[in-house]
Order: sequence, then structure tokens, then C-alpha cells
Amino acid sequence: MTETSHSSHLSSVQLQSLRQDLEEQLNRRTHHLSGLQAEAGVGSGSDGTWQELLASLAAADRAIAELTQALDRLSAGSYGRCAHCETGIPFERLKIRPLARFCIKCQRRHEAA
Repeated sequence: MTETSHSSHLSSVQLQSLRQDLEEQLNRRTHHLSGLQAEAGVGSGSDGTWQELLASLAAADRAIAELTQALDRLSAGSYGRCAHCETGIPFERLKIRPLARFCIKCQRRHEAA
């Protein structure tokens, strides 16, 4: 399926806006991860600082993976659809939470489980 036919609840302008937001976040996170990796290379922190740095590295790596997956879904035409019920996720929700994978109804169910 093409991107527009599968994500027909989102206009091409909305999709472009979301793509730009995701790409900007990915660039920021990648730059942040590079800084953390440079800091880790120095390795002059105490045990507590070192553990915090490792946790920050893991979190940055996870964020980059999630952003990359969102961009892949956008390219594949499945971005903006609930991963459970395939309902279109409203643009307003995606603007606030661009990594949202579930509609509100399914998100509530997912959190309650």
C-alpha cells in the first residue's frame, strides 16, 4: 500500500510535519548520544556517576531506536495507525506524542494490563 492510501486520515502536510518533527528529534538524540559516548570514553567518573552515564546511554539508544522505527513506519505507510486496532491516531495526539503506537482506547487497555 502507498503511504497516503494507508494513512489517509492524515494529510500529506500533516505527515510531512510529523516526519520533520521525528527527524529533528532523531538528530538531537543522536547528537546527545555522541556527547554521552565521548563522556564515557573519558571514564573519569565515580561509580554513581558512571552508573548514571550508562543509564543515560541506554535511554538515548532506546529513544533513537524508537524514533528510527517511527520513521520506518512512516515510510511504510503504517505510521499513525493503532498497533492494536489499526484505527487512525489523530494528528493532535501524534503532534504531542509522535511515538504513540496506540489510539487512546487501546493505550488505556494496554496500560491497565
